[in-house]
Amino acid sequence: MRRQRNVKIVATLGPSSNDYDTIRALSEAGADVFRLNMSHGDHEEIRARHAIIRKVEIDLGRPIAILADLQGPKLRVGKFANEAHDLEDGDKFRFDLKDAPGDGQRVQLPHPEIFAALEPGAELLVNDGKIRLVVEDCGSDFADCVVKVGGTISNRKGVNVPDVVLPLAALSPKDRRDLEFACELGVDWLALSFVQRPEDVLDARELTKGRAAILSKIEKPAAVKAFADILAVSDGIMVARGDLGVELPVQNVPPIQKRLVRACRAAAKPVIVATQMLESMIESPMPTRAEVSDVATAIYEGADAIMLSAESAAGQYPVDAVTTMDNVAREVESDPTYREVMNASRSGAKQTVADAIVSAAREIAETTDIKAICCFSESGTTALLTGRERPQVPIIAMTSQKGTARRLCLSWGMHCVMTGDVDRFKMAVVNAARAARTHGFATEDDQIVVTAGIPFNQPGSTNILRVAPCEERLIFNTDPE
Repeated sequence: MRRQRNVKIVATLGPSSNDYDTIRALSEAGADVFRLNMSHGDHEEIRARHAIIRKVEIDLGRPIAILADLQGPKLRVGKFANEAHDLEDGDKFRFDLKDAPGDGQRVQLPHPEIFAALEPGAELLVNDGKIRLVVEDCGSDFADCVVKVGGTISNRKGVNVPDVVLPLAALSPKDRRDLEFACELGVDWLALSFVQRPEDVLDARELTKGRAAILSKIEKPAAVKAFADILAVSDGIMVARGDLGVELPVQNVPPIQKRLVRACRAAAKPVIVATQMLESMIESPMPTRAEVSDVATAIYEGADAIMLSAESAAGQYPVDAVTTMDNVAREVESDPTYREVMNASRSGAKQTVADAIVSAAREIAETTDIKAICCFSESGTTALLTGRERPQVPIIAMTSQKGTARRLCLSWGMHCVMTGDVDRFKMAVVNAARAARTHGFATEDDQIVVTAGIPFNQPGSTNILRVAPCEERLIFNTDPE
């Protein structure tokens, strides 16, 4: 099950992919991480999918990461007496708190927090931005608007408020229940929706109590503005281009994506590029050329992972979608231009001993005949730093912590291998050489680079590097310990 690429693939599970055979086929086709969307399906359905993934993990003999995506607070209008109304450009329309069916002049917006934050001139977007209104007057329980872009407004359509930071917590009561359920279930990553400020992430971290890593979804303008602070308190990032493209002009999204991906790489934190990557494959066995270029662009930018949503969850060709992503990734990563981009975008700052060790490992591997970099990492930090270097040779991340191995499945270039507890560097080298041979990265005639921290089992202690032969007898005969 060795991958012939470095970028990872995240596949969302749903009605089209909720049985053992399909989930196994998705993993064999190239899915490294499975996303459980907490917006769809009850807890028992989520529990059943989780159990199937873990069964596939055992049967295939490789770690698999599970990402639970929390819904976040959903802002929606109320219901209409006639279910829907057409709004024309220039029409006047009111949103209010009245619990009465809507008509052509008004509808309930049951979110007093929105009215508390609105000001004249603010935009309200309805139905994924298809309808745009501008606030002319507002108070604590109403907002009088003029329609700038008309359309049909109907029951329970979503509302976006891009111009203001809403006084809403990222975690709704439902999210808090889902978070506890997912943590008890044993997911590896939690994706946090509706993030606006770093405090949203810290609230979720307090609730998770270290049971899962936190991935912040960047989908609001406020999150883009506060990105540096949000990144600092997050374990990973998702560039959620769907809502970003609703709340911001669509032409703003590509440069934002590029900036966010580069910032995540500099911080050695994994970043997923998501939304509509192969949208046409929901109904077609072949993607469009534009979609293939979009996937390729994210890979050229250095994203850790690319994600399928409805394509694998509800589409007619879930396995084909994963296979397509895998094929695109292999082709891009074999392009000499890709290597040039990765080298040119590498950060030059070396602030710690661990930074220097992983940088040296990459340089040695690329200037001599080294087949792989084997890094021992209990917390995952050393592996992430190694991945930040984007080396030309494979990375074998070795850990005794099953949770670490699973979480690293989201990160660029990681081939995760479970190893027993190691208390001496000699045994670390022996285990690394065995792993390199067993997983097809090297033969007994080859050499690898091994990095580790002495003393062992202390996160952040990486301080030793060795070029080692893969022939087990030579290891014991030459190691000075």
